[in-house]
Amino acid sequence: MAGSTDDMLEPFLPPEENGALPTAPKSFKTRSRNDKVRIADIASGSDIDVTTSSAVMQGGTIGTTRAYIAVAVMVYINLLNYMDRFTLAGVLIDIQAFYGISNSNAGLLQTSFILSYMVLAPLFGYLGDRYNRKLIMAAGILFWAGTTLAGSFIPKEYFGLFLAMRALVGIGEASYSTIAPTIIADMFTKDKRTTMLTFFYVDTPVGSGLGFIVGTNVAKLLGAWQWALRVTPILGVVAVILILLFVPNPPRGEADGGDTKLTNTSFLTDLKALCKNGSFMLDTAGFTCVSFVTGALALWAPSFFAYASTDGHKPTKELQANIALIFGGITCAAGVIGTVAGAEWGKRWKRTEPAADPLVCAIGMLGCTPFLFFALLLAKSNIIATYILVLIGEIFLCLNWTLVADIVLYVVIPTRRSTAEAVQIVLCHLLGDAGSPYLIGIVSDAIAKGHDNYIIKYQSLKYALLINTFVCVIGGAFFLWCTFFIVRDRARADRITRGEQEQQHDGYSGLYQSVNDPERSSDVVI
Repeated sequence: MAGSTDDMLEPFLPPEENGALPTAPKSFKTRSRNDKVRIADIASGSDIDVTTSSAVMQGGTIGTTRAYIAVAVMVYINLLNYMDRFTLAGVLIDIQAFYGISNSNAGLLQTSFILSYMVLAPLFGYLGDRYNRKLIMAAGILFWAGTTLAGSFIPKEYFGLFLAMRALVGIGEASYSTIAPTIIADMFTKDKRTTMLTFFYVDTPVGSGLGFIVGTNVAKLLGAWQWALRVTPILGVVAVILILLFVPNPPRGEADGGDTKLTNTSFLTDLKALCKNGSFMLDTAGFTCVSFVTGALALWAPSFFAYASTDGHKPTKELQANIALIFGGITCAAGVIGTVAGAEWGKRWKRTEPAADPLVCAIGMLGCTPFLFFALLLAKSNIIATYILVLIGEIFLCLNWTLVADIVLYVVIPTRRSTAEAVQIVLCHLLGDAGSPYLIGIVSDAIAKGHDNYIIKYQSLKYALLINTFVCVIGGAFFLWCTFFIVRDRARADRITRGEQEQQHDGYSGLYQSVNDPERSSDVVI
């Protein structure tokens, strides 16, 4: 295929204000015309024959079989991660009665967990980019299992201590969530990586749904909500053993044909580079809105549906268990359908549209909005219609789980990926699900004005949860904005990884770029 590098880049560069395409910079080393790796292939995301790396289809130097086993182990752990996180929601009404707490204090249970998870994520991101990742994960999961189990024994006079133990659980989970996706990224690439990430991130909604189901039904079976918190710690110990036996610590960037000259830069330099990466920042902003909505719904939706199903009395344990089973089933089904559909849609659409990933994410957020809105309005009058609307809305919301993570991994160079995961966790939780459950609780309490009637509780929760519909629209706008930067940032990260462009130590790309020189920052806003 004859043609210069400029010709290959031309279809993927955003237009200038006058309608002309900018000239691509020639300062980086390009491959020969006979090389099988082309910039157009990188932008399209298609599976290609990469002669410089055996990792694409074979798991790199660790071998295909071990790579698949490692992914299976991490999928299992991620399932436990989200089961544990949302078990609390399935027994929230019982916890409120046990400790005698209001909606706002109940919302703090999720908020405290997310805050510690968020605060410690940068530390584990820094460590994950520099030290043995499997050992860090194993230690973190063991700590998480211990604190979860200890929290189930806190007596009713010590709600503050129970709150603290839930906060400590976030420390253990931060060690895993920042590192596991980067290990997958270092064993697979392109469409194969997307497929593996799909298996990994389908656990988010499926694990959440199982958390509702297992938590409520274990509590019902054994007669106390505390037993709901004692299931995942046992399985967590098994997870630690599996990590030590089967999960490798592959060379960073191996699957992408990583250049051996790639070196770690300072943490501050990494942060500057990420802040100047337009695709990363906008992807993170969009995912922050996703986290806000999912965090609020995960904690409050089971209680909301329970209130909607009564005639003003406290929901019975049997009703709570049934609703947890239904809502958990809806979440699992929507998660599988939405996550798989989103990943497959993104892979296929990228063959003709290089910016397909953020476009699918935008469609998911905007498509969720009307279904969520009408589900909240109809809950009291037609609960069946509400469940159907929630199912469709959650399918749209789950379209982005794999794609958001995939975007981070291909627009950020390998030696910054754990840090990038950590920064995304901090921002999306700080502005997303760290505060949304508490905010919904405060707004609900303010509307209820101290009334204990469960019909009033239903009405107040309904109006508070409507906040999520506005957040969905904002998230869709961020993902649409991301489409203007995604192709260029992906191509640049790939060139740096393969040693075709010098690794800059002061960041690259960004929301502010020169129209005439896309490699340098300026005051022109695109």
